[in-house]
Amino acid sequence: MPDDDNSRYRPIPSGRLARLGSFGRLAGGVAGGMVAEGARRLAAGERPSLSTMMLTPGNATRVADRLSHLRGAALKLGQMISMDAGDLLPPELSAILARVRDQAYRMPPQQLDGVLKAEWGADWRRRFRQFDASPIAAASIGQVHRATLPDGRVLAIKVQYPGIAASIDSDVDNVATLLRVSGLLPATVDLAPLLTEAKRQLADEADYRREGEQMRLYRERLAGDDRYVVPELEETLTTGRVLAMSFVEGRPIEALADAGQDTRDRAMTALVSLVLRELFAFGVMQTDPNFANYRWQPESGRLVLLDFGATRAVDAATVTAYRRLIQAGLARDLDAVRHIAVQTGFLGAEAAAAHQPAVDRIIAAIDAALNRPGPFDFGDRAFVPVVREEARAMIADRATWHVPDVETLFVQRKVSGTALLAARLKARVDVRGLAEAAAAERGA
Repeated sequence: MPDDDNSRYRPIPSGRLARLGSFGRLAGGVAGGMVAEGARRLAAGERPSLSTMMLTPGNATRVADRLSHLRGAALKLGQMISMDAGDLLPPELSAILARVRDQAYRMPPQQLDGVLKAEWGADWRRRFRQFDASPIAAASIGQVHRATLPDGRVLAIKVQYPGIAASIDSDVDNVATLLRVSGLLPATVDLAPLLTEAKRQLADEADYRREGEQMRLYRERLAGDDRYVVPELEETLTTGRVLAMSFVEGRPIEALADAGQDTRDRAMTALVSLVLRELFAFGVMQTDPNFANYRWQPESGRLVLLDFGATRAVDAATVTAYRRLIQAGLARDLDAVRHIAVQTGFLGAEAAAAHQPAVDRIIAAIDAALNRPGPFDFGDRAFVPVVREEARAMIADRATWHVPDVETLFVQRKVSGTALLAARLKARVDVRGLAEAAAAERGA
């Protein structure tokens, strides 16, 4: 981001009424766009549906821009849904929500100064030799600044946007209402458990002291493994709304796309291994697969791990479910895969019963791809159109839509996001070998 790009600075609404007003303006703008689109289609002799009136380019821009302006739980929930929305939402709405990942507004300097004065005191600048006012990154609930201590150490300082923690519950409820009134979610889908857990998860992410402790624990768990780098917590400067850590150099993970095949394969093998270790060895997982949470060091080949706010314990039942599913897959018992997927909540029983032939063809296509000789080639997406085509009727059958258990959803979000990155990098990974070794841990 260029420092002189003042268009990217917008005060973050911090009060409940201000944020509610933003949602009201969003709803009004979307409604106006729907009326205009409906009139246009009627004039053309069409019978417009609610979804076609909702999902217009203008409304997509309104939703993405408003969520990006609000930041906080509103934006975070949009990101959470859009990372793996294919399991729940129509692709059109997924595309709208995905746009918010590419938009980032920054706090104006005076708003930033107000937050730091509240956390560190009026003379906070005396703590540093230099503090860069222009952020080096902006995310859903905070932005990151580079700073230098008097002793020369360079830090990354994450500063939370004002009012974020207090607005979580209302923001989540408002986004859920927006999804409901769009008519794109059937009334039979019970979002209550997911929304409750989303509020809890987001409250955890807004607690920067908690995130700092999770970062410290990950640094301990991965000590001695030179494939990974975890920043060091600067505890003396960390508060509930400010997280201070060592600054670690690295390039965006997407830069690996220009590296050689072996380099890409090693990097993604390390990330897939980490996901399996989190699930089966640590019992704790950082569940946010946003690509911005990883960096790559070309000189050493190491991966920099960032952002531990979404770290959560993985309950024993979820671990057991994944272990059973992996073991059935390794045995190529496709009937068992379907049965376990339903039994453990990965797949809705009604959908499996109504669309069993399609489900079986999806499982068979994935099985065939995973069992080709050699490492699994994430860049070979030949099976994806088969899966997408078979899933089309299931997605259209709104009466059988199913929301998996929330614990499974958070883990699957990390698994799916990691696979998405591997596909982006066209990596080749011995998935079968890694999964077999991981699933055998702890006396499976």
